[in-house]
Amino acid sequence: MELTLDMNRRYTYADYMTWWDDTRRELIEGFIKMMSPAASMPHARISGRIYNAMYNYVNRRKGECEVFAAPFDVRLPKNGEKEDDKIYTVVQPDICLVCDPEKLDERGCLGAPDMIVEVLSPSTRKHDLNDKYRLYEASGVKEYWVVEPKSDVTVFLLQEDGADSAYAKGIVYTGKAKAPMHCLPGLEIDMEELFRLM
Repeated sequence: MELTLDMNRRYTYADYMTWWDDTRRELIEGFIKMMSPAASMPHARISGRIYNAMYNYVNRRKGECEVFAAPFDVRLPKNGEKEDDKIYTVVQPDICLVCDPEKLDERGCLGAPDMIVEVLSPSTRKHDLNDKYRLYEASGVKEYWVVEPKSDVTVFLLQEDGADSAYAKGIVYTGKAKAPMHCLPGLEIDMEELFRLM
């Protein structure tokens, strides 16, 4: 039986959990955002290289942080709501780092990961640079990496200012630069190696 959903209706995570088909979707403030079924070769290479560097770093240090790759549900509730029918945002970042084990359960992550990496593609560019940027900033994701395949990485760091938090202007890394991961001190991603064979 084919699943029919109303793209103009607002859904919750409870609804999302009933959609047992093979289509990848996210919920942004309750509205469905369709996802690409499969990553391109450059996207897959870049995601794999960043994930492997992060995983190896975390594994060597035996810390509390864990790194996850899509598909992996990240629920971003508002006002501390934890009930499935009160959560309206569920995303599947390309890569995320979670350092608070209390946020992890059998369904993924409940709350903001410490770090998120999104690799741009033509179908997700606007979504990643606008909607997800604002969403991750408002949710308290400390470090947000946006990767432009074949060219550069822009790193946004959350700045705490009393009750308000906002991302500082992004720092762009390209060429022979090495981009430091602030949530994993000591880990740097070499741009030449990241974009090799792109």
